[in-house]
Amino acid sequence: MKKILFIFTTLLIFNCKGESQNKNSKETFKVTKTEAEWKAQLTDMEFYVLRQAGTERAFSSELNKNKEEGTYVCKGCNTPLFESQHKFNSGTGWPSFDREIKGNVAFSTDYKIGYARTEEHCAVCGGHLGHVFNDGPRDTTGKRHCINGAALKFIPKE
Repeated sequence: MKKILFIFTTLLIFNCKGESQNKNSKETFKVTKTEAEWKAQLTDMEFYVLRQAGTERAFSSELNKNKEEGTYVCKGCNTPLFESQHKFNSGTGWPSFDREIKGNVAFSTDYKIGYARTEEHCAVCGGHLGHVFNDGPRDTTGKRHCINGAALKFIPKE
């Protein structure tokens, strides 16, 4: 039994794709800044989320309960990412949307917690937004874009 557990653990460790494997492929974005420029522009939490792929605490963003009409844009570069009519209360503690603004959100695979998840980035500056899951509203897209409020700025409809 110990041999089987050892073999299984070894296979799991060596088959998980580490973050270091992604460092060789440098993506180029329309908006690029140095780390110092990003730090000067963003708060500590915004920098942690957008530039270091961090996650804010659940229920900590005031945008989670925002019900106003408008557009959610990238906090790093003001690219429109999500529309308010596609926002819904997922109960998870993060702003959730059933669809993105096509072409403005990029997707990649994230293995940081040991299994594959679809990570979302701003397609213009590469800022980390959150993840997309297949447990959203069935009557629309079935998607739940679970987004860090610290990555977003809300622009009310005029």
